[in-house]
Amino acid sequence: MPLGYRLDAPKKPVNLSLNSDLLKMGKDLGLNLSSVAESAIARAVAESMAERWLEENAEAIRTYNHRVDAHGVFSDDLRTF
Repeated sequence: MPLGYRLDAPKKPVNLSLNSDLLKMGKDLGLNLSSVAESAIARAVAESMAERWLEENAEAIRTYNHRVDAHGVFSDDLRTF
């Protein structure tokens, strides 16, 4: 599945405000906090993009579902299950 962003894009330093206890626990566990943050942001971006796609295509999905409810799908007569 395409990620939607370039893995080879240059890194950019940023300032974040994080819960200090959580930050300490992550460091104590030896987590790569930059990698964890990047993964979490990538996941949040993908979820938001999926939600946006559903919102933008809601009418087409409703129309298709209505058509299927009324007329079935093209393969109804071909299926053996």
